[in-house]
Amino acid sequence: MAVAIKRLNQEGLQGREEGFTEIYYLGQLRHPNLVKLIGYCSEDNELLLVYEFMPRGSLENHIYRRSSHFQPLSWTVRMKIALGAAKALAFLHNEAKVIHRDFKTANILLDSTYNVKLSDFGLAVDGRSIDRRGAKTRGIGTYGYAAPEYIETRVLGTYGYAAPEYVATGRLNTKCDVYGFGVVMLELVSGKRVVDTNRPPGEQNLVEWAKPYLVSKHRILQIFDSRIKGQFSVARALKAVDLAFLCLSTDPKLRPNMNNVVKTLEKLQASSDMDGLGISQNQRRQNPMSVQSMVPNSAGEVSMEPAIQHP
Repeated sequence: MAVAIKRLNQEGLQGREEGFTEIYYLGQLRHPNLVKLIGYCSEDNELLLVYEFMPRGSLENHIYRRSSHFQPLSWTVRMKIALGAAKALAFLHNEAKVIHRDFKTANILLDSTYNVKLSDFGLAVDGRSIDRRGAKTRGIGTYGYAAPEYIETRVLGTYGYAAPEYVATGRLNTKCDVYGFGVVMLELVSGKRVVDTNRPPGEQNLVEWAKPYLVSKHRILQIFDSRIKGQFSVARALKAVDLAFLCLSTDPKLRPNMNNVVKTLEKLQASSDMDGLGISQNQRRQNPMSVQSMVPNSAGEVSMEPAIQHP
């Protein structure tokens, strides 16, 4: 049996803490979209973690690879990966009560048929502490519309994927993972890195670069990876972008919860009716109300409503 081995140096306190945090969570959590921890070995100043082997590596390696000998991920595969990743987060938030805190393309592993296995739980946090009496939490927002309470903690994670309110305040809840999912969705549809200093000024941060396109019906398709154009219907592509845009909301109350992200992606994949209609971008511009948009209610549930006519 092929395995993957992660070697950690325990001399650094942070590395040691993260290694045993990963053992704690992956040692007890089981889900088809979580990587399996087979075992570990701790000796002297070294910690070895043994995982199931993922033959296709990470999503990060696939989505940015540029080569004439390399076939880019198709639209269908990208949406399959998005759904698998969403299911992993939905399980963590709603069943395991865990906040991942480092959700990114490098931590989304792929098996031989592009099934997702979420990895790297070194920064994960027990979300149940939000509900425990005496925990250091706060309620935010207006009664009836409030986002989940939060945990006050050190700001850790990866630049570009961390939610802005978490970076600014250290206040962590499940909606921070939802923001990270929105970033990954944006990477999937655009084929661009979340941060790329090789791009011109103003384009180096993917989210900031994409936002003007996301709110304009005349420009929205310009963010799509040119390598997959023609593989999807405009209607379904726009729904995927709408979902990413909601997950990236600056206000965490407006972000959907991951259970409803899963439902939305499942409907998106199941609804192939639009694919054969040949709807063009011009047709959508003439009739923007023909494409539905996803709007979360106060509970984070997503319903299908007529699309907003962006300026």
